[in-house]
Amino acid sequence: MGKQYDRLTLDERRLIFRLREAKAGIRQIAERLGRHRATIYREVRRNWYDDAEAPRMRGYFPVLAHDETARRRRHLGKLHRDEGLAANIVARLKDAWSPEQIAGRMRREGHAATICHETIYRYIYGPAGRTAELYRLLPPRRRKRRSRYARKARGFYIPEENTIAKRPAEISARVSFGHWECDLVGFRQEFGKHKLTILVERLSRYTFLTSNPSRHSAGVMAGVVKDLASLPPACRQTITFDRGTEFTGYPRLKERLGVESYFCAPQAPWQKGTVENTNGRLRRFLPLDTDLSGTTADELTALTHLMNTTPRKCLSYRTPAEVFQEFVTIAQSRDILARSVSHLG
Repeated sequence: MGKQYDRLTLDERRLIFRLREAKAGIRQIAERLGRHRATIYREVRRNWYDDAEAPRMRGYFPVLAHDETARRRRHLGKLHRDEGLAANIVARLKDAWSPEQIAGRMRREGHAATICHETIYRYIYGPAGRTAELYRLLPPRRRKRRSRYARKARGFYIPEENTIAKRPAEISARVSFGHWECDLVGFRQEFGKHKLTILVERLSRYTFLTSNPSRHSAGVMAGVVKDLASLPPACRQTITFDRGTEFTGYPRLKERLGVESYFCAPQAPWQKGTVENTNGRLRRFLPLDTDLSGTTADELTALTHLMNTTPRKCLSYRTPAEVFQEFVTIAQSRDILARSVSHLG
């Protein structure tokens, strides 16, 4: 194959010109340069000079071809001009970072070469990105972006005091810690009944993932209790669900942990947008055709760690784990101080 993906140099373009003048075929030219013949075909086709006002000035000319290629690269953007930067971006995409996370982290770390996330998207969906199928490294893994629609309503009776309309405003504003959102993620029926419970803390975006053999509420609630039980009370104040029947056992959270539960309005999963966003991020690792029963606990732990150690734009490109641990440490210190004061009293 030769140097198929390296850019042609001016000297190579001059050699192409001389060999064409000598009536050499494309295959001969490719073998002489150590290139794939498709590279030579594209080079001649893209850089063919054709001036209608000067019929004799038609053909392939190395200097004009080199200048035209440079002009196209400038038009395509920074990543086409800087191969090192492009390679770094692709490496981060392979690490499951989003374009916004990549751009934001580079700014936060003070990189000499910074870039806008929209430039990364243009590169992904541009000619080079389409050839390399970089769209597969994005969470949706789609060739084109699509709008998302709300799911059909399914649920049960919710007391007025447990509706999202009664949820304190400070939770919606994300000004206090310890407020969670929960959802149950399903997979294709032919791969079994295993579901994935996702818990996300609204302020830090810290995530817990728990595999469940079914969508029965008792099992789902048991997993939620297990995940939250080890946290200080200040770190598990409320939790918001949609109206799925798998959450009918929510009173158990109040009994066991003192956690208040709130529920979205019918057909409004966007009201718990933090966990919905997390669901989308997880789909790149656990698509619909995943057999979750074959996913080991260690694999799920590794995926949880990846989610919690990836920088987020909404956190000024800190990681969820960094923000979460900061608040947990504060809560633990307050608990120790409160017990000490109580003991002295």
